[in-house]
Amino acid sequence: MVNAAGKFGPYNQAVPAQVGGVWDTRVLAGRGPTGAELVRSRIALRIRLRSVAPGDRLPDAGVLAEELGISEITVRRALEAMCQDGLLDRRRGRSGGTFIAADWDTVVAVLHDADETASLESFHLLLECGLVAHGTGEVPDGRLDGLRTLVEELDLAEDPARLLELETRFHLDLAEALGGVGIREFAADLLGRQCLLGPAPAPSVVRARNRCHTDLLDELTRGAMDPAVRAVKAHRHAGLN
Repeated sequence: MVNAAGKFGPYNQAVPAQVGGVWDTRVLAGRGPTGAELVRSRIALRIRLRSVAPGDRLPDAGVLAEELGISEITVRRALEAMCQDGLLDRRRGRSGGTFIAADWDTVVAVLHDADETASLESFHLLLECGLVAHGTGEVPDGRLDGLRTLVEELDLAEDPARLLELETRFHLDLAEALGGVGIREFAADLLGRQCLLGPAPAPSVVRARNRCHTDLLDELTRGAMDPAVRAVKAHRHAGLN
């Protein structure tokens, strides 16, 4: 039985500001997700990135707490709530621990919320348009090489799970390339929430979006801000018509 109270509320986080031309993530202090929401979103993101899979054992609460920069008691409470929601399983004994539920996808589908997903996607679009507008013409040589490699890998991928993994990595790496590590963490929270609250795009949609990735990187390399921003906007609707 899924506990609807475990779902995320509307995303009302402020966009990171710029101070002296540098993205300032201090605006996130006190305005970001709760510790419990952070645990949920990051576990969902790890599943999308295939670093863990349904049936896998999660790291101990202390390890997760250190990785996420929150208290261990907060992590324990978040994991317990996810067990109550059916997202995780708690097993006792010497080989016990906290495991990703075998039916993770089925349980997550119950949590889907079209309105909240649209809100998250709009916010993510705003973030990436801002990053692109800020970074166009100032991206150092070689900074986009890793992103181009992801685009090439995505073109060759056949496995739907691999397609989703590569697209998610692209957006995380794009955030870091244009805004730094702090903005990557900000994007990770957005993407993790989207993994929980919205259905995964079909492979055909991911492939169509990848053409927008290519256009974006080409325009960033040319230093063409307006076309680069248009490529970001086109990504949202690619493959949906």
